[in-house]
Amino acid sequence: MSTSAIEPGAKLAERFRLVDRVHESGGATLWKAMDEVLARPVAVHTFAPDFPRLNEVVTAARSASRLTDPRLTQVFDATEDDGHSYVVSEWVSGDTLTDLVGTGSLEPERAAALVAEVAEALAHAHDAGIPHLCLTPDHVVWTAGGTVKLLGLGIDAVLVGVADDNMRVDDASRADAEGLGRLLYAGLTGHWPGEDTCGLPVAPTDDGRFCTPRQVTAGVPSYLDTITCRAILPESRRGLTPLTTPAEVAEALESVPRPTPMPVPPPAAPQLTASRSEGLDVAPPTAQRPVTPIPRHHHQHQAPAGGGGMLGKVAMVAVVLLVMTAVGLGAWTLGRNLGNNGTPPADATSKPSSSSAPSATREVKSLSASGFDPLGDNDEQNKRAADAVDGKSSTDWHSETYDSADFGRLKTGVGLMIDMKESVQVKEVQIDFGGTSGGTVELRVGSSKSVDGTDVVDKTSDVGGKKTFTLDSPKKGRYLLIWFTEVPTYQGRYRGQVNEVKVLAVK
Repeated sequence: MSTSAIEPGAKLAERFRLVDRVHESGGATLWKAMDEVLARPVAVHTFAPDFPRLNEVVTAARSASRLTDPRLTQVFDATEDDGHSYVVSEWVSGDTLTDLVGTGSLEPERAAALVAEVAEALAHAHDAGIPHLCLTPDHVVWTAGGTVKLLGLGIDAVLVGVADDNMRVDDASRADAEGLGRLLYAGLTGHWPGEDTCGLPVAPTDDGRFCTPRQVTAGVPSYLDTITCRAILPESRRGLTPLTTPAEVAEALESVPRPTPMPVPPPAAPQLTASRSEGLDVAPPTAQRPVTPIPRHHHQHQAPAGGGGMLGKVAMVAVVLLVMTAVGLGAWTLGRNLGNNGTPPADATSKPSSSSAPSATREVKSLSASGFDPLGDNDEQNKRAADAVDGKSSTDWHSETYDSADFGRLKTGVGLMIDMKESVQVKEVQIDFGGTSGGTVELRVGSSKSVDGTDVVDKTSDVGGKKTFTLDSPKKGRYLLIWFTEVPTYQGRYRGQVNEVKVLAVK
């Protein structure tokens, strides 16, 4: 079964131009493609006419497209017809968990933080009735943009053939909780506790059972060892309460500090590499299979330090000469000053510093939020506004959806109004805009709930991900308005989104 009749260069829906065939198996083909309308790369699955689970794949893709958590791969389009059926989704670039542990285990807190992000995203999906069912290290990506992405939600389970409409909700929850436990095990040890090694060394066993993470790797904190055992090895310790849902795993990892970007080497010359993007794998979960890499654009390995040879010696000599020169100049300057009875030269007279000590700040608590539309023709999803100040990045407020970034020129903007319950000196605002891109937003602070009653304190034309707005001069006010003058793109249309807001004020 093959879809090779579709060749690179073909265009679907007069929009998606197929660029590179990434993976093909079982009648399903993954392509890297270009969305020529929005000028961005996308992942496209195409299917042979006799692909046996076509309806199920398209249905699963459409269900996944309704999820808003930015850590889940976004589905843009899913079409089923007698000609070319396809699914279009986000193209993800970065390193998989398999890549990250390829040379050994991660730092324990970092491994836990990555899995915590996945667990929260997966809990959000389960709330919508969409399990994953085939979690592997290849499905978790640390992106080039410094965020976590979970690939293949809903779709891969159908492609692999493990999705079953008759599966009980409890069984699906338990399967994904165990999958999260295995991901945590892999991050903590660099080994995979399962029959399918997923490209990693198989976890060692003791008396027929997988060893606990602390038995495999020194330095694993006991609390992370316990959480892993509660998810996949509860029989290894008596009295442990099993973790049976992604939400329970997320709650157990809630206190773990969240991941920060890893150092990235300088970019190499652009080159086309084989890539998977959407976690396509149609082999049974227990079968051995080769690892297919996630795309790594502009990525190169740095040469190991320590072997500088002649170049290193020359550099060392240059450093020594510079140090000697600096010492000589310092001695000459000191002698000159002593000769002037300690009076510094006119051009060396000290000047008062123009910068002042940074102001101490505090987090403003008890925020409330509401959708804000100056024309009043809709409430801009006011019922979701509280989700932007609930302390959870897995929930969000978003505006109504529009056909153009400028609202069809019918209004000047829409936004999210934050009531801080008191007049404060706003110094810093941290906003998580989720997985959006494009658009323009103004940050406004003032004493009344209106556009005219607030002043612009900062502005950005790249709305997406987590952003920090730091005010050079604190602005006093009770109300903070996140004001979209242009809304970002969303599934071919436009809407604003805010996952979480944090405000810091001068003490």
